[in-house]
Amino acid sequence: MAPCPLQTDTPESTTCRRSRTGKRRFLWKLRQKWKLLGLFEIDSEHEFYGLTCMLKVGLAAAIQEAIDNPPVDAVSDADCRAVLKQAHEGFEMRTYGGLAFAHLRHSLGMSEKEYQLSLSSHSSYLQFISNSKSKADFFLTNNKCFFLKTQSKREIRFLLSNLPKYIQHLERYPHTLLVRFLGKSRLRRAGGKKYFIIMQSVFYPDERILQRYDIKGCQVNRWTEPAPEGSQVIVVLKDLNFEGNFIHLGQQRSWLLRQMELDTQFLKELNVLDYSLLVAFQPLHADERGQNLSFADIIFRTTKGACSVLGAQGLWDGGRNRRLLPRSKSPLHLLDGPELRYFMGIIDLFTVYSFRKRLEHLWKSIRYRGQTFSTVSPSDYARRLCQWVEAHTI
Repeated sequence: MAPCPLQTDTPESTTCRRSRTGKRRFLWKLRQKWKLLGLFEIDSEHEFYGLTCMLKVGLAAAIQEAIDNPPVDAVSDADCRAVLKQAHEGFEMRTYGGLAFAHLRHSLGMSEKEYQLSLSSHSSYLQFISNSKSKADFFLTNNKCFFLKTQSKREIRFLLSNLPKYIQHLERYPHTLLVRFLGKSRLRRAGGKKYFIIMQSVFYPDERILQRYDIKGCQVNRWTEPAPEGSQVIVVLKDLNFEGNFIHLGQQRSWLLRQMELDTQFLKELNVLDYSLLVAFQPLHADERGQNLSFADIIFRTTKGACSVLGAQGLWDGGRNRRLLPRSKSPLHLLDGPELRYFMGIIDLFTVYSFRKRLEHLWKSIRYRGQTFSTVSPSDYARRLCQWVEAHTI
C-alpha cells in the first residue's frame, strides 16, 4: 500500500486515515479477544516505539564503553556498584554494574560486538505480552536472543547487592539453570524513568517449540486456558496444564535433579521465593532421535562458551547439535530426550520473603486450606519445586 499523503485533506487521504483507523480497531479487538497474548512488532505506530529507539541508542553507547574498556579477570564490589551516566539527545541512560556484567558476558563466551548488534539493530524490537500477573513490560530483540524487562528500583537494588554472589554461582556451576542476567539500565526522559534488566531468552531458538510451561510446583491459580488448536497465539501454560506429561531424560535425569538442588539452595540463601522453572518442548530432527545419550554425552557449555560433547571418543566439537545454535553460543541448558529437546531455565528471582509475604502466607493458609500455593518460605519453596522436577522426570 502506498504511503498516506500528509499534506492535504483529499478524499484519498480521508479514506487512507479511515483504513488505518479501522485496522487499529481490528487489531485492538483481536488483542482483547486473545487477552493481549503473543508477540507484536514495535513499529512506528506502536506506543513504545520512541522508547525502544532510545533504548537502542543508549545501550549501544553503554556496550561500546565495555568494548573500549575490556573487563578484568576478577570482579570487585566496586565494579558491581559502579554507575555509568551517559547523556543523549532527549534522554539520559544509566548503566549499573557495567564492568561486572561485561565480565559475566565474557565468561559466557559472548561477543560484545554481537551483543551490541542484537540490542541496537535497525530491526524493530518485539513486545511480548504473556498471561503472567506481572505488571512489567517485556521487549524482545528482533533475533529473539535477549529479553528486556522493566523492573522496580527495589528489584534493581536487590540484584546489584547480590551480583557478586550471582556471578560466583554462575562461574562455579556453568550449567546452572538460573537465567543469565546480562545488564541493568535506567532510561530517563521527559515522561519519567524506567529501569530495565537484560537477560538471555530461555526459549532460544524458538522455532518449532510445541509448548511452553511456567512451573512453580503448586496448585492455586496454576491453570491457563490453552490456545485453540492451530492458533499462533503464544500461551505459557502452568503446573496443572502439565499433569500427565513427563520429561524423558534417562541417565541425564540425575544431573538435572542435582542441579536443581544446587540452584534452589542458592536461591534459598538469598531468601527468595515465587521463582519459576520454565520448560519448553521442541521435537528433535529425524537424525537426532534415538541417540540414547548417556550422562557422559551431555552437551555442556564451558565458562568460555565452547559448545562441546564429552563422550567415549573424548572431547568432540559440537557435532550434530551445531544445527541447533548455528549463529549463537547459548549459555542456557538444553537437554535431549529420545524424541524431544527440552529448554529449561529458572526465572523471576527477586521476590524476597518479607514481613508482607509472611502475612500473605498466613492469609492463604486459611483461604486455600488443603491446597498448595506459591507464597511459602524459601526453604519450603525450594524443596517443593525440586520435588516437582523429581516427580515429572523419568
